Amino acid sequence: MRNSHPSPRPDRRKARLAAVTSAALLSLAVGALPAGAAAPPSASVSASAVSTTSDLDRKALRASLEAFHQAGMYGAYSSVRDGSERWQGAAGVADIDTGRPMRPDYEHRIGSITKTFTSVAVLQQVAKGRIDLDAPIGDYLPDLVPGERGRKVTVRMLLNHTSGIADYILPAFPKLVKDPGQALDEGQFRKLAPEELVRLGLAAKPLAPRGKYSYANTNYIIAGLLLKKVTGQDPESYITENVIHKAGLRHTYFPRSAGIPGPHAKMYESFYGAIAPARDYSVYDMSWAGTAGAIVSTMNDLNDFYRRLLSGKLLGAAELREMKTTVPAYEPTAGHEVVMRYGLGLFTLKMPSGGWYWGHDGGVFGAGTWAMSTEDGRRQVAIGYNLMKYERFGDDGKPLPNPIGDALLGYMDQALSGTPAKRVPGASPMPQRLLTPGPLRPGPAGAGR
Repeated sequence: MRNSHPSPRPDRRKARLAAVTSAALLSLAVGALPAGAAAPPSASVSASAVSTTSDLDRKALRASLEAFHQAGMYGAYSSVRDGSERWQGAAGVADIDTGRPMRPDYEHRIGSITKTFTSVAVLQQVAKGRIDLDAPIGDYLPDLVPGERGRKVTVRMLLNHTSGIADYILPAFPKLVKDPGQALDEGQFRKLAPEELVRLGLAAKPLAPRGKYSYANTNYIIAGLLLKKVTGQDPESYITENVIHKAGLRHTYFPRSAGIPGPHAKMYESFYGAIAPARDYSVYDMSWAGTAGAIVSTMNDLNDFYRRLLSGKLLGAAELREMKTTVPAYEPTAGHEVVMRYGLGLFTLKMPSGGWYWGHDGGVFGAGTWAMSTEDGRRQVAIGYNLMKYERFGDDGKPLPNPIGDALLGYMDQALSGTPAKRVPGASPMPQRLLTPGPLRPGPAGAGR
C-alpha cells in the first residue's frame, strides 16, 4: 500500500509547495497532517521485556506506541528503560508494500543525534587541552573559515548553534523548493565533501545573527573538520574509536556505503505531501550529512549512549557541565516559558507533563528519531520511525491538524513520565521542530529552527 494522501491540482500544488517549503526554510510554520488521512497497513505491536519486576507500564507503552501507528505513522520501534528495567516494542510495518512488520532491534538512521557524538569527541579534545571552546575557529581552520567569521565565531558557538552561519541543506539540494522528489532522487548516490558543504553554508544567508540560536548542520561539519585538524584522524574514525567504542555500542556506526548492512526498515519521505506516494530512501549516500547526521544506530544503543554520557562515563565533570550549559532555542513570546534550551550537541526539553529531559532528536530523508533521558540517565526512551515530513498544510500554507505529531508527543511524554499526558491535541507548548526532525523542518510559530 502506498501513501493514500490525495495530490492537489497542479497549480495549487505548486503554490502550496512554495509556501510550505518557504515556511520550513524560515522556520515559521508548525507541521500538521490532515485529520482524515488514512492509516497505513495495520500490524500488531511486538514487544520484549527484560525483568521480573518493573516500574514500566508495558501495557500502556504498547498501547501508546500502537496509537502512534494508528494515527498514520507507517511503523516505529522503541526502547524504554527505568533503572535496570527495560521494555522494547515495535508497531506497524517496515515495508508498506509487503506488510513486513517492524522489529524493535532494527538499525536506523539517527540523523542529528550524530551531533551529540561529535560534540563528545570535541569535548574530549577540550579536556586534553587541544581545543579551547572559546577560541575562534579561525585559530584552527583559517583557510576553511576566513575573515571576520574566523575571528569571531568560537568553537562553542558552533556547538550550540549561535555562530550565525547558515545551513547548507538548500544549497546542496537546490531543487527541493520546486521538485523535492527529483532533488532527493538526483542526490541519492552523490558524494559531497565536507569542505564543499561548509563552503555552501558560509555562502548562504543566515537565519539569525551571530550570538542568537539558529540550528545549522554546517556548524557540525566544521566541528568534524576541527577534529580532523587536531587529531590527524578522519573524524568519523576518531568518533568511532573514542566515542562509539568507548560507550560500548555494538550496533552504532558511520555507514561505509549508501545501504544499511544490518536489518532495517524502509524509510519513506513525503516532504509535506509533495512526494506522493511517499518514497523509500533507506538507501542513500550520507556524505551530505557527515558528522552532522550520518550515524546508524539502534534504540537500545542510543539509550546506552545517553545513559553513559549523562552518568559521566564519556566525559569528565567539567566537560559535561559545559555540554549542559544552554541557550534558549527560540525567542519566547510574552507570557510563555522557553521549554527548550540547547547546549553543546545536547538539549533540554520540558514535556507537557512538566518534566525536563535531556537528549536530541534526529531526522534524515525518510527516518526520524528521538532519544531522551532524565538528567541522571535513569529513565530513558528512544524511538525511531519511518515516515518523514508527514505534516500537511492548507492552501494558505497554514498547518492542518496533526494527529501523528500529537501521538508521537503523547508516547514520548508517557514513556518518560510514566503517566499518560493530559493535553489538548495540537496545543502542545513544545517546539514543533521536534515533531518533524529533518533537514528542512518547520519550527514553532515565531520560533527557532
